[in-house]
Amino acid sequence: MIIPLALPDITRKEIKSVVKVLKSNILSIGPELESFERKAAQYKGVKHAIGVSSGTAGLHLLIRAMGIGRDDEVITTPFSFAASTNCILYEGAKPVFIDIDPDTLNMDIDSIEEKITAKTKAILPVDVFGQPMDIRKVTRIASKYNLKVIEDSCEAIGSEYEDIRSGSYADGAVFAFYPNKQITTGEGGVIVTNDENIANLCRSMRNQGRGINSSWLQHERLGYNYRMDELSAALGSIQMDRLDSILSMREKIASMYNQRLQSIKDIKLPYISPSVTRMSWFVYVIRLESYIDRDKVMEYLIDSGVSCRPYFPPIHLQPYIRETLGCKEGTFPITEKVSASTLALPFFNKLKRKQVDYVAVKLEEAIKMCRKLC
Repeated sequence: MIIPLALPDITRKEIKSVVKVLKSNILSIGPELESFERKAAQYKGVKHAIGVSSGTAGLHLLIRAMGIGRDDEVITTPFSFAASTNCILYEGAKPVFIDIDPDTLNMDIDSIEEKITAKTKAILPVDVFGQPMDIRKVTRIASKYNLKVIEDSCEAIGSEYEDIRSGSYADGAVFAFYPNKQITTGEGGVIVTNDENIANLCRSMRNQGRGINSSWLQHERLGYNYRMDELSAALGSIQMDRLDSILSMREKIASMYNQRLQSIKDIKLPYISPSVTRMSWFVYVIRLESYIDRDKVMEYLIDSGVSCRPYFPPIHLQPYIRETLGCKEGTFPITEKVSASTLALPFFNKLKRKQVDYVAVKLEEAIKMCRKLC
């Protein structure tokens, strides 16, 4: 049996919508983007949504829109996809890492204040694997020190913490729609905010710095080609209509895994905070005990046709971050310990029970093999 790590869920409705765009001859800056943005804003309960070419692009635009630049500091997590750090470096600012909570794997909120300096301009929390943070607690700290909050919810569309939807409470937030995400636009992302000035700046900068009312080749500021095209927007619009159904499917698959894997020794199942009122499952990541060789388990699974990946390697130990910031091993021990033990298993909307069973069987075989080697 061959089981991929992730698969997009595309129906005839999405295909029909994309074909309609192709026949319309309007492939950029058209009605599909407006429709997608309207649906995203309505779903999140915010005033503004700005479609962009990727989640990374969205984070970069928010950094610029909030005036964060050279020598400024942004507090963030070392346990994430690299984009949450890269967007800070793009503007010459400095990422200031804090370690993570060993259960939720999100940044340790209680450690934020000790990292705040006169150079700190913002806090950039990440809703890791779809688990939302206590964003109200983060924003209270930010308000105390007059800081901005940029929520990286790229992995968490639809998640809720104490009934607050991820991305709806910060100064600005971003969701991403790469093919392995809960919903997809192929490539793409969306910025959400209630701040009209931030929204206008992001709309301008995504389109080469053109002003809202500027003529065709008039540019008011430095900008980028970060636009979302009409094909991606049409795909995303139908996916948005299906979002609640998709989240329910993923919840059921996570439950199947939890039930099937609970009897296997030497692994830790994903922890969900009791304050999370809705979990938006991006990936299904288990953790292995330290005496189990994670890489050997991966090798056995891959040889058995089961795709898997380590999620995430520590950002602060990436070669370019070591060189740029001088980070060393041991600086963030919880992140490093967690990163050495994580294993993402196949997870997508239409994963079958027999596939989950096969993954479980092969995982147990791999762990037994590693126990003998210990």
